[in-house]
Amino acid sequence: MPSSPDPSDKFSFTDLFIQRPVLALVVNLLIIIAGLNAWNSLSVRQYPLSENASIQITTVYVGASAELVRGFITTPLERAIAAAEGIDYVESKSLQGVSIINARLKLNYDSTKALADISSKVDQVRNELPTEAQLPTISVQSADSEVAAAYLSFWSDILSPEQITDYLTRIVQPRLSAVNGVQRIEIFGARTFAMRIWLKPDRMAALHITPAQVRDALAANNYLAAIGSTKGALVQTYLAANTDLHNPDDFRRLVIYQNEGTIVRLEDIAEVELGAEDYDTLVRYSGDTAVFAGIFPQPNANIIEVIDQIRIELDKLKQEMPVGLDASIGYDASQYVSDAIFEVTGTLVETLLIVIIVIFLFLGSVRSVLVPVMAIPVSLIGGIFLMQMFGFTLNLLTLLAIVLSVGLVVDDAIVVVENVERHLREGRTPREAAMLGARELVTPIIAMTLTLVAVYVPIGLQGGLTGALFREFAFSLAGAVAISGLVALTLSPTMSAKLLRSAEDEEKGLTGWLNHRFDHLQQTYGKALWKTLNARPAIYLIWLSISIATVPMYLFSPKELAPTEDQSVLFGIINTAANATVDQNAIYAEAAEKVMLDVPEAALSFQLLFPPSIGATVGADGFSGVVVKPWAERDRTVTQMVPEIQAKVNHIPGLQIFITTPPALPGGSNFPIEFVITSTAEADELLEFAQLIQQKATESGLFAFPPDIDLKIDQPQATIVFDRDRLADLGLNLSQVGADLATATSGNFVNRFNMDGRSYKVIPIIQRQDRLNTEQLMNIYIAGPDDQMVPLGSIAKVENSVVARSLNRFQQLNSVKLSGVTTRTLDEALNFLEKTADELLPPGYAYDYTGESRQLRTEGNKFLPAFSLAILMIFLVLAVQFNAFRDPFVILAGSVPLAMFGALVFTLLKIPDPNMPYWTNSWTTTMNIYAQVGLVTLVGLIAKNGILIVEFANKLQLNGVGKMEAVKEAAMIRLRPVLMTSVATIAGHFPLVLVSGAGAAARNSIGLVLVGGMTIGTLFTLFIVPSLYILIAKDRNKSAQ
Repeated sequence: MPSSPDPSDKFSFTDLFIQRPVLALVVNLLIIIAGLNAWNSLSVRQYPLSENASIQITTVYVGASAELVRGFITTPLERAIAAAEGIDYVESKSLQGVSIINARLKLNYDSTKALADISSKVDQVRNELPTEAQLPTISVQSADSEVAAAYLSFWSDILSPEQITDYLTRIVQPRLSAVNGVQRIEIFGARTFAMRIWLKPDRMAALHITPAQVRDALAANNYLAAIGSTKGALVQTYLAANTDLHNPDDFRRLVIYQNEGTIVRLEDIAEVELGAEDYDTLVRYSGDTAVFAGIFPQPNANIIEVIDQIRIELDKLKQEMPVGLDASIGYDASQYVSDAIFEVTGTLVETLLIVIIVIFLFLGSVRSVLVPVMAIPVSLIGGIFLMQMFGFTLNLLTLLAIVLSVGLVVDDAIVVVENVERHLREGRTPREAAMLGARELVTPIIAMTLTLVAVYVPIGLQGGLTGALFREFAFSLAGAVAISGLVALTLSPTMSAKLLRSAEDEEKGLTGWLNHRFDHLQQTYGKALWKTLNARPAIYLIWLSISIATVPMYLFSPKELAPTEDQSVLFGIINTAANATVDQNAIYAEAAEKVMLDVPEAALSFQLLFPPSIGATVGADGFSGVVVKPWAERDRTVTQMVPEIQAKVNHIPGLQIFITTPPALPGGSNFPIEFVITSTAEADELLEFAQLIQQKATESGLFAFPPDIDLKIDQPQATIVFDRDRLADLGLNLSQVGADLATATSGNFVNRFNMDGRSYKVIPIIQRQDRLNTEQLMNIYIAGPDDQMVPLGSIAKVENSVVARSLNRFQQLNSVKLSGVTTRTLDEALNFLEKTADELLPPGYAYDYTGESRQLRTEGNKFLPAFSLAILMIFLVLAVQFNAFRDPFVILAGSVPLAMFGALVFTLLKIPDPNMPYWTNSWTTTMNIYAQVGLVTLVGLIAKNGILIVEFANKLQLNGVGKMEAVKEAAMIRLRPVLMTSVATIAGHFPLVLVSGAGAAARNSIGLVLVGGMTIGTLFTLFIVPSLYILIAKDRNKSAQ
């Protein structure tokens, strides 16, 4: 054995804690108290809080065609908005009667600042907009909360949808909005009360009443008068007047025309009823017509607590509801978060038990095991304190960090206890062994801790979605590791001095038996190592080959942004026929709902069909979904159900339904694939190229269904062409005729009326039976000369055409978007579309991405810079620790490529098609952001092995041992701690490979990379680092002489 310094040698700060154990206990107790206090104040979310928002500008221009809306509203607004700061991209839709512009902000850009900037830009061009258009409404839409945290369903066999909506607006919405942590309550499928004036053209013509007269009478006689008060010398009285109308009877009695004793009332020419604002919305819940209330929590609220409070409030509301009204929670996103937290907690307990068993099997003594085991709770609880201090939340990623840290935080304590035991076996007392063992390890432990912390800094500091998601993960893990280093240098030596037994006891019982087994293993390893050291050229060749092989292995690994999680829900994106009414859609929607409910695993279904203006906002004519039973009650994953349901809904005529799973990461969109083609060309030319690409995509077999094209030129449009000469002969002008037509057919509201303290719209329009087709419109009469009525057919004709449902633009260029779901990986599908577009698109055309595709293309390129930075950081940290550049190179070159090789085996063998059964499916993963973070983590973990060997070899050289002998002896001495830390890490992370249920795919991915990389990497490192040490490391024996 080499000569060791005497325990009485130079003082180390670790001696202070061994000499004053109470100090060590107090320091660690303070960490525990701070962590426990922090636990209750952490808010719970699915993902870390990040600002991922878009600003939506909606401008209504009732009755205007899509072409008119694009030219006079969308174009000037887009031009102004594009000049605002913080915008990633701008896309717009111009359709019948409405312009919708969506300015997607850069990640974590202040949405309040962007809102103010865009509002001022809109104000600058407001005077350019047509006077008939309504003022633009500007709102912030959070991309993280496009789907509510929960949807409450309300349905009744007695009450009408209008009555249910009114009850929700007056009672339910205010009550639920008052729940702590709720940001807003949105009502979906609302049929808000409105006074519907159903005009009868034949009666109006007979009584010489025009639609414009009706509108003017409604505007003049339903008037809100604010007339102030009287004020005498001593008394004042408030004044009010009944100048407004309150109920259907008031409206029926309204005088439209009066002349020489002839009075025409509204009831003479129209049916008046208290109806709904629109009849184009249809909502169903498990077979019943319903109205939904969506719960949107505040960004920093604890989603689980919020929904629990909503459940309590809903139970109270149920007791007070009108007879016949039922309610239930249709979809609850917090259940997935709750289940995922439960699963992670279960994994955490399994990990703790496995790590304790592994340590016990290596040390064989309960007393010895207590030292590293105590490091786990102190480090984890301390890490929670740091999470609170940095303002982090408890989410799926920080919980994953806690699970991963179990396998990491014991490493330093294991190294300490093993080194103390080694000195005990040399015959020292427990106190001497603890002091000497701790002193020897101050530098390696600081180096090991800083190495791991250095790994996570690049992850935490990188920008984009990966940075936003993994910042909390990285710094939580780094915090726990840093505290574990503190524990290893304070509590672990103190506990070793107090708990470990004498040298004689070390040779007895299970401890002694294990010590002898390890001595034997050490000798066997020493012989094998000596052979490899004498055959170094062959080792260098193997090392070089493996290192080079990692490059193609990484390039050929199937790539995606994130693995698809089973969130117990499937969504259906619904497209309807352009000319279909809500009555037609309802028939087919019912059939689609039956398909969903017939799925054996189905628990409930929901469905929303929107009017075109809402559909354009969300990018679909409707949504449907099926919530399936919990994982324990079913055998299939939601991904396995998709092909079966898709095949069945494909047979339903009248509706196009695309079945998809919720996006794996926040900020995703309706479909994983969203590929945008842009050009200055007109819509029909763009559509031709989009259809060619769609055809190629369908033939490729990479897509679950032919990609959907958002540009649909199938909207029937009847243009009323006026004979201007005839109009002039009759003394009419187009503004008169236009006003009559607008009132008769547009459905725009005139004003509002007061009912029970709330305002509702007044909407005149020709009754439906008189506007079933365009020919009937020719029978509308307008005012002519000499008090005569002129039929529209005598001054105009109808020209029928087909136009686009909406005219879409992306970055101020005309655009068309292909959306779909791939049967392979997202990267492979996008590569195909890019290659096809490059072949087919002529000059002047370009392509871009939105949603998850954009995330992959912007985030997928950030791994290599982060990985390189992590290695550089570790290299620099180790260079400072070793005061040399050669040693860090030996440590990293001898371990990192080998660990990468081990990890990439599990990504290279992944079959890209998730639905294709293959023997590697259960133990392989794609190259996604979780796997990439696992690879970066692996760099720090595997480097720790090399640090222990190189540090001890350097010390032995300084004590006069030759370079080759020093590295052999160092590797043999450090074999046990290297194996203990590696096996503890591998075993601790192994449960991640086996987990199933909520959030399992992400944990599987990072677990496989870490376990595979550490297993294969450790085996190689034990033989390759010593060989590289001889080749590269400095000969300190010569310099010492």
